Amino acid sequence: MSAKILLVGCGAIGGLFAATLSSVAKVTALDANAEHVEAIRARGLQVDGKNPRVVQIEATCDPTALRGTRFDAVIFLIKSKMTAAALSQLQPVLAGNPPLVTLQNGIGNAEVLLSASEAVVIRGVTMNAARYVDAGRVESLIEGKTWLGPARGGVEDARPLADLLSKGGMQTEVIGDPMSAVWSKFVFNCVMNPLGALMMGDNASRYDSSDLHMLIYDMAAECEAVVRALGGTFAFAPMDHVEKIRTGRIARSRHAGSMALDIERGVPTEIDELTGFIVREGERLKIPVPNCKVVYRLVKGLELASTRRVAKTR
Repeated sequence: MSAKILLVGCGAIGGLFAATLSSVAKVTALDANAEHVEAIRARGLQVDGKNPRVVQIEATCDPTALRGTRFDAVIFLIKSKMTAAALSQLQPVLAGNPPLVTLQNGIGNAEVLLSASEAVVIRGVTMNAARYVDAGRVESLIEGKTWLGPARGGVEDARPLADLLSKGGMQTEVIGDPMSAVWSKFVFNCVMNPLGALMMGDNASRYDSSDLHMLIYDMAAECEAVVRALGGTFAFAPMDHVEKIRTGRIARSRHAGSMALDIERGVPTEIDELTGFIVREGERLKIPVPNCKVVYRLVKGLELASTRRVAKTR
């Protein structure tokens, strides 16, 4: 019998994971975007990019439609701010006690899942990148590695999902301490996501400006200092991806990060769960983070301005 996987959030990255898993499991997507859900139901989920395809998955906007369904894993790929509410809606309707998986940006998502359930909790990160194009359609922008490991449970609890992802074509590694990978990607996101937004989505500007090059590494040093003070370690150098692009070892894409896309759409970003976390913890630990603080404040202002701009066009 095929594994049954629930994707909570089927936008950019959620759509990419749904498509990857659809060839090796029965996939259901729960997404708040009714137009997106209807398009998936009518025409399938279209994935653009290097490996274009259309996949057939089940989709719904209504958590109660899942009542009594037993899933082998529930993967959360929604904005961090929505995690607690989504879990609260799902717990009364899902059968059994399925493993809960977070591959979301920011710190705090696994803690939400741990505090509200006795289920196995798997924490991970992915270096894949995608964007939501329009209803029923996402685009794969960067193909990268994914790491999974137990936040509650054992390494073997993470292996079935990792095997499914690898079989579906997404390179996935199981590690005993997922936080080392989480911290590495977290620092990368804290630096590159807000700078991508401030560069108005122009990825080339993040690499071609010598001034921005210095800012990237100043911010990264501040973030790493805070993470180390919290007892964190790094599975890989947080700025390794940046250096590989800068030196031509991997191709530069046009993707400037999810925060730039949020600003373009005039929707809330994850700045509070990313760079904002570094600012708050830096102040609490008395670690200077002046560059992160300025960038955080600029993005908060940009977020407000973009929300007002989009509201005026409606």
